[in-house]
Amino acid sequence: MPNFKKYDYSQSAMVVIDFEEQLQPGTFEFTLHKLIDNHIDLSAFHEKYKNDTGGRSAYDPSILLKIILYAYAKGITSSREIQWQCEHNIIFKALSCDSVPHFTSIASFVSSYPDAIESVFEQVLLVCDQQGLLGNDLFAIDGCKMPSNAAKEHSGTLKELSEKRDKIKRKIQTCLKEHKKLDGRKPSERDRKHQLKQASDTLSNAFDRIDQFLKTATPRMGKGKRPKEVKSNITDNESAKMTTSKGTIQGYNGVATVDKKHQIIVDAQAFGEGQEHHTLKPILRSIQDRFSRLGLSDNIYKEGTVITADTGFSNEANNQYLKEESINAYIPDNQFRSRDPKFKDQKARYGHRHPGKGADKNVIPAREFDFNPVKKTCTCPQGNPMWLHSERVQSSGNRLIAFEGRLTDCRVCPIKSDCMKNPESASTRKGHGRQVSFILKGKRKSTATDWMKKRVDSLKGKRIYGHRMSVVEPVFGNIGTNKRLNRFSLRGKTKVQGQWQLFCLVQNVEKLMRYGNLGANTA
Repeated sequence: MPNFKKYDYSQSAMVVIDFEEQLQPGTFEFTLHKLIDNHIDLSAFHEKYKNDTGGRSAYDPSILLKIILYAYAKGITSSREIQWQCEHNIIFKALSCDSVPHFTSIASFVSSYPDAIESVFEQVLLVCDQQGLLGNDLFAIDGCKMPSNAAKEHSGTLKELSEKRDKIKRKIQTCLKEHKKLDGRKPSERDRKHQLKQASDTLSNAFDRIDQFLKTATPRMGKGKRPKEVKSNITDNESAKMTTSKGTIQGYNGVATVDKKHQIIVDAQAFGEGQEHHTLKPILRSIQDRFSRLGLSDNIYKEGTVITADTGFSNEANNQYLKEESINAYIPDNQFRSRDPKFKDQKARYGHRHPGKGADKNVIPAREFDFNPVKKTCTCPQGNPMWLHSERVQSSGNRLIAFEGRLTDCRVCPIKSDCMKNPESASTRKGHGRQVSFILKGKRKSTATDWMKKRVDSLKGKRIYGHRMSVVEPVFGNIGTNKRLNRFSLRGKTKVQGQWQLFCLVQNVEKLMRYGNLGANTA
């Protein structure tokens, strides 16, 4: 038989390690180490330390920042896991100089220094500019909705939360009544009494949380011309309930502005609201202030920098702002594809975008309904009057009038299978009858949206806007998929924004590694 050398993985060994030799040139950890030690001023972190005249020595911010950013680059966000890595992983040991910060110190560092993290973000941006990584030709803006440390089950309007509190109170009373009826001397009933006591304590804690929140909370209002109350959250009232492609989440929208040349993130902000068009103005102002403060540009927009964003950022107010400020922006409305001849046969070729029940079903068209534009009434093909559901003026100046059939009529209608895409919905209490809408042509003045449509629909506009997806989408793919940074672990907009900037710093440091000269060993 062959004679092999014996080995045993269970043995231990004392090994002499040179920490700097573990940080090899051309790697993320080497770039991170050189960047923080030689280019970043961390004095912004020093203000909260009060141990200069006594007390225990604190971990150096450079050590904590290195291990946190390296952990994020590896998809590790748990402070306990980062502590474990510092105990066992040789690269973490090299970055931390064999120190093992407690997980509470790591968690506190991430959540306690949002302003200092902002300072680091800006200094890294300056290094990117010095390395020639910024082009300032085109910025692409987009958002990434992520869940945060808040449960969506604890969300609701103040009225909904009040009703939930009253429901919990009734459940507590039921538990207590049943608890009193049971005889604790019998073994089976003794176990049941214990279960009821635990359930009552859990419900009481939930009741107290909601009750305390309602005593101090005010209705959280949305934005717009006629703001409505939006859902509050008793855990983190600055977060929001958002609908995503993966379902409804309670969290924040991390918005990033990405430079086209090397996909450097020049601005990163977190917003606790699902709608993106409210975020455009703050983002544009933040970019202008940052570039002016850092001395990169007195007015980045007057230099011709192109701004692109998807349809979620488009509305009349934003277009008016872009026009008045002479910002070279291309932000299409949600109908720009339908105006493009190239997408004329898209549905016939590729099918419905959101295939589902009744998506391709042909129903009785609206022209078969008897609509009176003067009286604003509508009668269905069966002669049943419909109720006026809504009436509004579109951006085009046309008036859109929508009607809906009464459930009592649609439920027993003999032609509902031909009239409704989903006739079963008429059988439920929360269902809807047949809905139809009519457009009344009107005259109007030219708007800022018309100005933007003309820009986007032009050959130049299509060519410029075509760069948006290839600039910003790979960044979110890298952060969310490659790095697995897909959840915020903090509460509160300010803290979450600090963590979002740390996520984005991973992207920028990685670009410095690939395209700058920090990744090379110049010693």
